[in-house]
Amino acid sequence: MVYVQEAHPTDGRQTDSNVELGILFRQHQSFEERDEVAATCTLDLHIEVPVLVEEMDNNVDEAYGAAPERLYLIDADGKVAYHGGAGPHFFDLDEWEEALQACVGVTA
Repeated sequence: MVYVQEAHPTDGRQTDSNVELGILFRQHQSFEERDEVAATCTLDLHIEVPVLVEEMDNNVDEAYGAAPERLYLIDADGKVAYHGGAGPHFFDLDEWEEALQACVGVTA
């Protein structure tokens, strides 16, 4: 998983649901701040997979079209083995599981 820039920061386009849930983070001003917010999200959401934190240049976010959310599977050769639809509405979890199985022999 790659943590990228805030999609709905308090100093940008905030959503009512984030306000109601207390998910209130400003757009990161430094890598250290981004790393801290990523750690908070990882703990709060009980994420158990490794989480990488994108540099402040946002190249990963821009290259992979992370907004709103994307599922990518990168194979052992560093190539994209699976590119899912825009989430969460166009995620196909059966397709994702099939791609995981085909690529690494893991069932989600």
